[in-house]
Amino acid sequence: MSHAQRHSSIGIHGLHQHEGAHNIKRIRLLRRARWAALGVLLVLGAGAALVMTERAAQAKALAASTQENAKVHVYVVSPRPGRGQQTLQLPGSLQGYIETPIYARSSGYIKQWFKDIGARVNKGDLLAEIATGEIEQQLAEARANRAQVQSNLQLARTSFERWQGLRARDAVSQQELDERQNTLKLVQANLAASEAVVQRLELQLSYNRIVAPFSGVVTKRNIDVGSLVDAGNGGAPKLLFTLSQTDVLRLYVSAPQSFAPRIKAGQEAQVTLSELPGQTFTGKVVRTAGAIDPATRTLQVEINLPNPDGKLLPGSYVQVALQAAGADKPLLTVPNNGLLFRPEGTLVATVVDGKVQLKKVTLGRDLGVRIEIQSGLSPQDKLIINPPDSLAEGDAVVASEAPVPANNKEGGKEGGKDSAKDGAKEGPGKDAKPEPQPAKAERSAS
Repeated sequence: MSHAQRHSSIGIHGLHQHEGAHNIKRIRLLRRARWAALGVLLVLGAGAALVMTERAAQAKALAASTQENAKVHVYVVSPRPGRGQQTLQLPGSLQGYIETPIYARSSGYIKQWFKDIGARVNKGDLLAEIATGEIEQQLAEARANRAQVQSNLQLARTSFERWQGLRARDAVSQQELDERQNTLKLVQANLAASEAVVQRLELQLSYNRIVAPFSGVVTKRNIDVGSLVDAGNGGAPKLLFTLSQTDVLRLYVSAPQSFAPRIKAGQEAQVTLSELPGQTFTGKVVRTAGAIDPATRTLQVEINLPNPDGKLLPGSYVQVALQAAGADKPLLTVPNNGLLFRPEGTLVATVVDGKVQLKKVTLGRDLGVRIEIQSGLSPQDKLIINPPDSLAEGDAVVASEAPVPANNKEGGKEGGKDSAKDGAKEGPGKDAKPEPQPAKAERSAS
């Protein structure tokens, strides 16, 4: 029996209505609790979905950033054809066509000098006189000895002629005549010796006059009146003058071995001086050494330079430009910072469809910041400059054209005139990377 039937049987009627009202309130509370729990679950589900979505986006961005950072950014350039002629710049020093140090041939004191430094002299002009009193006395003694021998010769000849007459009359023996003849010959020999001594001393005495051996300019004077000089050229204190012929100047330059086969006699050479800006003097290659110096691996080249007005001074430091004839077909040239030296040989790294392709090349002449490639490369290749040492075949790279300086858009000259800036600004360092593109930056930021 239910509570309501029991209550009705005993006459209790108010409890049924009270319990119904109480159940309605409970139902309402349960309903509200249900809706609240549902709202909390919805909120938690939305938060969890939001967190999962954000984490997925972050993971995707991290993967994209990792993939982007894994790419190697490189600069590439195209090989350039070399020129048919290269200008070779070499330093040199001018010197007189003839430069002669003048020494004394007789000892004595400087009596007088007549030409000072900078004086132009002609061949045979008197430069200085030496007081040679001892030689003069020796010459006087030799002349006196010669006169004495000449007297003895006259006596010996007279005696021999007399003994010849006596022998004809058989008054003396043949032995005595032969002795007189030998005496005559001995005195004749003594006279010849005395004459030679006189001539030697006369020649030595003539050396007291120091004369110019050729026409030129006096560039040094190391004596003064009263200076004691010795015969010979044993050292600098005995040097009297230095004479230089300057109407034609001579200079020697050392050409690198790589240019040696292209330098021939008869080629023109352009000579410039820093103290004479804007002026160029033209000389000519007259001869080469014909052999490479093993110590420096260079070829000595002699150049003659006309100097009729004397504007160029011997001893000046100059720059010489030689036009070295090139090959019949110019070779390709690349920057020397684009080479890889591996155990398998010399390689270059090129980019083909975003992948690295290593090519073995044969090197030619070293032109400074660029180098010739004889084989292994084509003009259409894209060469990586400053390639990392870890670069391998098939690596994925992002290639960008190397920036060209505004003052070097047409490229530096080949050979000796190749600008140093060409190699310095050809591309970045090995660890440098191109700046990211704006699209990539926006994608990473998203």
